[in-house]
Parts: sequence; C-alpha cells; structure tokens
Amino acid sequence: MRIAIVSHCILNQNSVVKSLRRVKGSFKEVVSLLIKNDFGIIQLPCPELIYLGINREGRVKEEYDTEEYRELCRELLKNIFKYIREYEKDGYKFLLIGIEGSPTCGIFKTETKDGLREGRGILMEELLKYVNIKHKIEIPVGINNYKDFLKELERIISSMDE
Repeated sequence: MRIAIVSHCILNQNSVVKSLRRVKGSFKEVVSLLIKNDFGIIQLPCPELIYLGINREGRVKEEYDTEEYRELCRELLKNIFKYIREYEKDGYKFLLIGIEGSPTCGIFKTETKDGLREGRGILMEELLKYVNIKHKIEIPVGINNYKDFLKELERIISSMDE
C-alpha cells in the first residue's frame, strides 16, 4: 500500500532538454527498486514539454515563474490530486521523487539565474502546497543527486516499512 509519485523524466528521459539528458529512456535502477519494494507508480506530467515543446532550450526557475506557467502546473496536477485523495482515503503511504536542480521538478535545489540554489521547482511548489496544506498528506521526500540517490531511496523505503 505504497505509491511513488515520480517526476516525468524519471520514467521518460526523452522529455528532458536534449543537452541535459542523463540516461537513455528511463532511470532503470529507480524503477526496479520501486517495483522490487512493491510500490505503485504515479508519473507526474512534464509541464516544460507541454509549455515549450520537445526542442526547447534550458531555462531557469525565474523564466518559468509566471502566473501562466503556474496555472498550467496546477491544471496538469488536478488528476494527480484526485489520485492522491483516493489512495490517501485507503491509508496508502506516498514517496515523492523529483530531479535536483530542475526549475520545475527540483525538491531541495533548483537552477536559478544565480546558479543552483536551495528551493523547489515550480511544479513541486504547487504539488506540495496542495498536498501539505489542503490534505495534510505526509510525503517523505527523496534526494535526487543520482550519485547517492539510490542509497537514500533505499533508506527512505526502509523507514516507510516501520
């Protein structure tokens, strides 16, 4: 009874700005670890792909931080919120996996005009604002520095078993 809510590009690196792709296809080790530990997976939408298309250039948070882009993020999250509410009613636990440095899906750090800084990306701000304020759902948040990420993910998953 656990659900991983993952950034779109964890499962589909084809959606990333081409020069920023880290792997072909998907992060197989992450997906394998989630499946091995009996997680269901909800893939978040990729607002950057919808907003600027597949051949977009990389941008920083300030360039995405407009009311139009935030509204797109909230609109794309509506069905995700419905999923969360339904699973929450039945006692599911949630794990959120983002992409460190992403202006949209960063959880702890995001790329700004001043470089990599502490803070969340736009989609994660909107998601966590809704989840934590409106529905009081606890979501343990994983660090996505891939070098240490798998170990951290395993630690978080183990702590969810307790």
